[in-house]
Amino acid sequence: MLVATPGPVVALIVTTSLHAGPRQALLTALGTHAASLLLALLAVLMLTTGLALDPRLISGFSLLGCGFIGWLALQGLREAAGPQTAAATTPTAPGRRGLANGFLLGISNPKDIIFFVSFFPQFIQVSRSFERSALLLTLVWVVIDFAVLGAYILMARQGFSLKYKRQVTGLSSLMLLAVAVVGLVYSVLELYR
Repeated sequence: MLVATPGPVVALIVTTSLHAGPRQALLTALGTHAASLLLALLAVLMLTTGLALDPRLISGFSLLGCGFIGWLALQGLREAAGPQTAAATTPTAPGRRGLANGFLLGISNPKDIIFFVSFFPQFIQVSRSFERSALLLTLVWVVIDFAVLGAYILMARQGFSLKYKRQVTGLSSLMLLAVAVVGLVYSVLELYR
């Protein structure tokens, strides 16, 4: 359920699929998965080595991530409010940009951070071997997340979504902006505790 619940990654994937096409959306999804794998590695290191991260460091990193999410949201809102042209519907962004945007959003995605740092360790003993359990849980996460994001990419390219492209982009961007604002407030409060 956590994976399927729309969040900032889904908003970015849907917007990217609508504006740059499914190939670019898939590259963006690959970027988010690279970030998820890094977060999974961090969670495993925390469990195996007792690695403890300073909460101020996490909050500071979260502030940067929220700034990036807010920037993406404002870009989307500007695009949704602008004139609808044929050029806006053609893919123009290079693959690296999709990968980078996906990675930066994924690494700063509050939902993924919560999952990998809080929930992931709770289920780490699904087999007798710690390493096998960590690998299995990570693979299950990747498969389910790819399937869910793939479904969102396909749904975004359907006629209904294309017909309401500006509205979907605007709504997705507003969702990203809400995540950024809530994340900023939370991170600032955490820094000053």
